[in-house]
Order: sequence, then C-alpha cells, then structure tokens
Amino acid sequence: MRKKYCLLILTFMLLTRCSEKKECCVQPEQSTVTLNFTHHWNELQITPQDFNEIKFTNENGEQLSIEKLRYLISNISLLDAKNHHLIDVGENTGTSISIPNLTEGSYTLSFRFGFSNEDNTDGTYQDLNSASFSVPEMLGGGYHFMQFDGKYIDNNNEASGFNYHTIRAVDRTDSDNLKFEDTSFEVNLGTIVVANTTEIEIKMNLAEWFKNPNTWNLNELNTVLMPNFEAQKMMRENGETVFSLGVVN
Repeated sequence: MRKKYCLLILTFMLLTRCSEKKECCVQPEQSTVTLNFTHHWNELQITPQDFNEIKFTNENGEQLSIEKLRYLISNISLLDAKNHHLIDVGENTGTSISIPNLTEGSYTLSFRFGFSNEDNTDGTYQDLNSASFSVPEMLGGGYHFMQFDGKYIDNNNEASGFNYHTIRAVDRTDSDNLKFEDTSFEVNLGTIVVANTTEIEIKMNLAEWFKNPNTWNLNELNTVLMPNFEAQKMMRENGETVFSLGVVN
C-alpha cells in the first residue's frame, strides 16, 4: 500500500513539472497594430477631395479652405527606438503607421507633435530635408512641425492666403542671440489594449487649431507666422486639444 502511495505522489510530481515546463515555453502572442490618422472639421471627416474649396468656418467666423496639410509626429510610445513620421493629408501618405511584433496586452499610447529640442537638430533627417520640411537658418534651423495652408475670405470679401505653419518658437529681438522655446507637445491618448490585430484611429480636429484657448483671427494672423514668437506659442496652446482617440478595433 505504501509503495502504491509513493508511486502516485511521484507520478503527480512528474505531471506537474511537465505542465509547468510546457507553460513556461509557450511564446506570448504577437500582434500588429495599425495607427490610422484621420482628419476632421468638428464632426465632418476630411479627405483630399475636400481640399481647395472654401467650405469650412472657423471660430472667428471666417470661411476658409484647405490647400495643404502635412505635419510631423515623433517618438510614438509603441515603438522602442526614437522615430518620426511625416503625415501628408493632401497626398494621403503617412496616414497609416504599421507597428509589428507587439505582445498582446495593455499599453500607454502617446506621441509628440513635432520634435523636442533634443531631436530638432538641423539637417539630420534626410527624408525631411528632401520633403522641404526644414526651417531656414535665420529662424534657428531644425524642422517644421506643421504646414497648414489655405485661403480665407477676408474683411474685403476677397479670398486671401494663409500659412498656419508651426515651428519651434524663436525670439529674434536680437538677431545675434536668438532665444528659443520648445513648442512641441506630447499627446497622451491613454491606455489601449492590443489584441490579435488592432487598428487604432487617431483623430485630428482642424477646427481646434483656430479656437481653443485662443480664438484665431485670420485677418490679423494669416502669413509670416514662423518668425512670430507669440503666435507660435498661441498655436502650441491651441494644439493641446487637436488630437483625440477614435475607434479601436
């Protein structure tokens, strides 16, 4: 009887060890995540077909069109290394970013709009150089964060151009001693759950660039905004509410 009892215990121990060994060797599931950047004017989704037509109205009551929209994001948290991506809405390039080999689980999703001062080094990124996304040396070099161009109906009821270009803010009061302020900003979209295949929508509401917290008057602030130190800081403040998390599948 004792011998039989010992045999049962030994069998149980061997089965348990085998089970533990099997479990420890199971590889975690790997997933591919796709980030889809979509663009909106409040509730209306914008596509390249909506460009070059005066059909939007900003918070200040000015009617406007979109002729160009491209912007830079960097350091997506789901990627291990430093990274940057140029999104060109008019050309429909860069609007989807595929991230392979992510282990299933919960992640914080964040990225930076533009480059931090640390990463915003002049001439470093050949793809951005080729895309004419660099900032002139007289403004401190580095790169644009966004080029948003269009037309608006001005106070004379005529169509005038605007160039809503965001860069690192530069104070040129003393041209021999430029002073900079980092106007890039982090976008934190919270926690997302990565499953087998996950698609995540990241929404940009263009109307927010013109209204919160600074109501933008295009008759006063329309072009030559890159060297405007105060305007760049206002743009950064308005950008805080531009991005939001959309549908996650």
